[in-house]
Amino acid sequence: MPDRSQTYDVIVAGGGNAALCAAITARQAGASVLLLESAPKAFRGGNSRHTRNLRAMHDKPNDVLTDAYHEDEYWDDLLRVTGGNTDENLARMTIRASSGVFGWMRECGVRFQPSLTGTLNLGRTNAFFLGGGKALVNAYYLTAERLGIDVLYDTEVISLNMDDGSVRSIDITYRGFPETVHARCVVASAGGFQANLDWMREYWGDAVDNFVIRGTPYNRGRVLKNLLDQGVAPIGDPTQCHAVALDARAPKFDGGITTRLDSVPYSVVVNQYGDRFYDEGEDVWPKRYAIWGRLIAQQPGQEAYSICDSKAFPLFMPSVYPAIKADTIEELAVKMKLDPAKVKATIDGFNKAVKPGQSFDNLKLDGNATEGLTPNKTNWARAVDKAPFYGYPLRPGITFTYLGVKVNDKAQVLMDNGHTAGNLFASGEIMAGNILGKGYLAGFGMTIGTVFGRIAGQEAARHARN
Repeated sequence: MPDRSQTYDVIVAGGGNAALCAAITARQAGASVLLLESAPKAFRGGNSRHTRNLRAMHDKPNDVLTDAYHEDEYWDDLLRVTGGNTDENLARMTIRASSGVFGWMRECGVRFQPSLTGTLNLGRTNAFFLGGGKALVNAYYLTAERLGIDVLYDTEVISLNMDDGSVRSIDITYRGFPETVHARCVVASAGGFQANLDWMREYWGDAVDNFVIRGTPYNRGRVLKNLLDQGVAPIGDPTQCHAVALDARAPKFDGGITTRLDSVPYSVVVNQYGDRFYDEGEDVWPKRYAIWGRLIAQQPGQEAYSICDSKAFPLFMPSVYPAIKADTIEELAVKMKLDPAKVKATIDGFNKAVKPGQSFDNLKLDGNATEGLTPNKTNWARAVDKAPFYGYPLRPGITFTYLGVKVNDKAQVLMDNGHTAGNLFASGEIMAGNILGKGYLAGFGMTIGTVFGRIAGQEAARHARN
């Protein structure tokens, strides 16, 4: 049992990828480390339990990734999905550092596998974890145990008590009982506030009742709010988040990656009135899948419906829930409780707008577009005309929020007055808004958490020694 009366060199608030990277790096640098995980042991790891891969720059093929993914292409991808709402210095630093993480991760027990097939087509850009995020988290916890890092589960951080820009003590509840712990330095890696529905309601109103929180129910934003209330500089729009299209039948919390639906690029998506509302083929899915949750959140009832035919059905990984199936569009609409005449008219209009004679290629932007629609579908537009037909009900699935704390390139937390906090660092979702102002790239959250976790751990250990 950890000696909670001692003053640790570094205390890490959080228990996911970013927190573990910080804790292990600090310990490897010689610091004594205590990690505080709010979840019970069986649910440790935060959202990282549900991940599959990490996006990494590389200049040539390696045993994990194919071809090359250079810095400028990576940066251009990020620039497009964020619309320029990013800190270029921190972003490029993260991109460059991503190329050097594999050796360290392997030393910590993480193993990789060839990329998975399916809609995302990430073999060139993303390294997949053997066993997924749960295996990665378990490998890091085994490494932490081997290195002598103390871990407290079922431990909620109530307050990081700051004075003159430094954390002097940390109030916690350990298995429901209040305690106070002390450290020379603190790393905040406790995630966003997406599981705090009352806080989400401040920005989204009653629409939040129709949101699905696809990740951990333990990310309630208590550390984030506590820091912002004490003069830490905020970063990011509180309404921006990593939000994907989930099967509407998913559980309210913790459904994870299996509830995500990748059918959108090869389907027609309508709202509850049977109207299309966005270009389903705007870009390749890894660059657009995380905008669809927000798009659906802005629709009536926060619900939408993906409709495809038997030509498209084999092209994407299916949901854990079976597709709704019918021999006609009208029958499918009735099963999805939509107006059959309106849905049939929308599909007929879409089919007539598909340009004839195009060559379909689901592995790249193929330019197969409709003509005369608002909005047009700009890639992978094919007539939805081959029975049987398939449909999925969609809801917004929130992974993590982008409101966070402002940091510099040493992962030091910044105060409202522009000064750095004396002994406070941050990594992971709680600071990702510095780089992700909006939009998302598949695997990039894990990249930010890994890179900034290692920086925060290194800098906190160095600061504690000095």
